[in-house]
Amino acid sequence: MNTKKPLILISNDDGYHAKGINSLIDMLRDIADIIVCAPESARSGFATAFSATVPLRLKLRRDEVGMQMWSCNGTPVDCVKIALQELFADRLPDMILGGINHGDNASVNVHYSGTMGVTLEGCMKYIPSIGFSLCDFSSDADFEPLRPYVRQIVQKVLSEGMPKGVCLNVNFPKLTEFKGIKVCRMAMGTWYNECVKQRHPHGYDYYWMTGSYRNDEPEQEDTDNWALTHGYISITPTRIDVTDYDLLRNWQNKF
Repeated sequence: MNTKKPLILISNDDGYHAKGINSLIDMLRDIADIIVCAPESARSGFATAFSATVPLRLKLRRDEVGMQMWSCNGTPVDCVKIALQELFADRLPDMILGGINHGDNASVNVHYSGTMGVTLEGCMKYIPSIGFSLCDFSSDADFEPLRPYVRQIVQKVLSEGMPKGVCLNVNFPKLTEFKGIKVCRMAMGTWYNECVKQRHPHGYDYYWMTGSYRNDEPEQEDTDNWALTHGYISITPTRIDVTDYDLLRNWQNKF
């Protein structure tokens, strides 16, 4: 690796083979050295889960000038943890990136997302971290319109850094052109009809996890859902510290 270039760790929850992560690698190879450690298969919805009872394995998939790609049989967070210990022994990454995810991670989805699990884990290690997602679940989604914006955001964070305990959740609408970027808060939303019950021929019930998302404040123009619905890229600064400081101050003298 070139010690004069920034060094970036990339992971995801769609697997090392996904088009999104390979597009992200291609967008950044000229400005950074890259080490990829990503799940060997899809791990969507794993959030910040890690493996406590399953042994983990690493497999080298690609070894090229300025880029190595490894797969791991664990979760997205497992990938970050094992990569930092085993693949960055001599130099920590300057940045950790999650994505590009096939599907959005706006609003409350941040709490379920393996892509944001990567980002939050990096943030908890005090490394500037960004999660990128596109509102397109297709395995052959078109990531090319994202290129200049991904590069702009990455280069800005590389040059300016991030406050301790804060990372970025970046979502792109499914468009070929964007109206611009809005830095905004996460919308309050709800998932409903989350289970589909079916009857197995062997005589027992089973369930598929599914569901529909509802934006519970669709008219609020300062939210990520509003930005995405109206053709903007949303950037949501996201904290590790989830303390409610208003309630903290209100309750401090009540017990």
